[in-house]
Amino acid sequence: MKILVTGGAGFIGSALVRHIIEHTHDEVLVVDKLTYAGNLESLAPVSGSERYQFAQVDICDRIALDHLFTAFKPGAVMHLAAESHVDRSIDGPSAFIETNIIGTYQLLESARHYWSQFGSGLNNQFRFHHISTDEVYGDLAGTTDLFTETTAYAPSSPYSASKASSDHLVRAWHRTYGLPTIITNCSNNYGPYHFPEKLIPLVILNALEGKSLPVYGNGSQIRDWLYVEDHARALYQVITKGKIGETYNIGGHNERKNIDVVQTICQLLDELVTNKPNHITSFADLITYVADRPGHDKRYAIDATKIATELGWLPQETFASGIRKTVEWYLSHQNWCNNIKDGSYARQRIGLTQ
Repeated sequence: MKILVTGGAGFIGSALVRHIIEHTHDEVLVVDKLTYAGNLESLAPVSGSERYQFAQVDICDRIALDHLFTAFKPGAVMHLAAESHVDRSIDGPSAFIETNIIGTYQLLESARHYWSQFGSGLNNQFRFHHISTDEVYGDLAGTTDLFTETTAYAPSSPYSASKASSDHLVRAWHRTYGLPTIITNCSNNYGPYHFPEKLIPLVILNALEGKSLPVYGNGSQIRDWLYVEDHARALYQVITKGKIGETYNIGGHNERKNIDVVQTICQLLDELVTNKPNHITSFADLITYVADRPGHDKRYAIDATKIATELGWLPQETFASGIRKTVEWYLSHQNWCNNIKDGSYARQRIGLTQ
């Protein structure tokens, strides 16, 4: 199968592409604009494969998308291209509206145009898989509930609102035009090649440099953590085995408070790093509590029963095993880390309103 992967140079996208090239016989065309979070070094392990292609294209560029569909002739689209950081969406929501909503619309239309040109053979095989987030469901604060595929949408941030909008567009294109679509909503991902604006890589890299480890509010926010390579396996299972028109929630069954995540990272670094910076006794000494994010959701938690029972997917990593692998990866890949510190993102605090 030929698979067109948008956002394939990003964190989750590159993990998906590496999985496809390393574990299947499928061909991949990565389509990525290469914004600050896109990094071709994350695709270096598979870039030499003859089954890998790359095109630097903005998904808002309909003409370029049409050319790619015509030339590559994909049997499936896996759509991961998105602006994804909540704090950035607070400071500058327009980029999120443009990429996540308008870009998804342009991609849907290009895919529909391509799909409609072919006969029943392609119509019966083609898939458009839209990869989304559990943040579209809102906040589970004060409950023991889990997000299911039928949970009502209640997005809290410009980011989650833009992703909710794109989900609705994908469902509408299936209902109105018959485009064969599938949607997945995942919990918080972590693992290798993660851009350091997100909590786990930010804490690791700041700690190694002796910088403060910012914890929003009191750190009691709860997230369900999903190792990115487990997510990649799930996404491939969905595109190959999932039912058209369905939604599948993907979670790691690993609920943790943010402060517990930070403290776990500090404990691992205390174990693995001999020379601590700034003469600190423990990396936990660097933990600093800062003003909370505006509108910060308190708890997310995924019920992944459907994908387990219908498609046979289960996460392989516990949080303990996955976070150890993650910390060890960053310690052994300092060149990758150094190469993304080009000044475009200095790990400064963003997303505060006045």
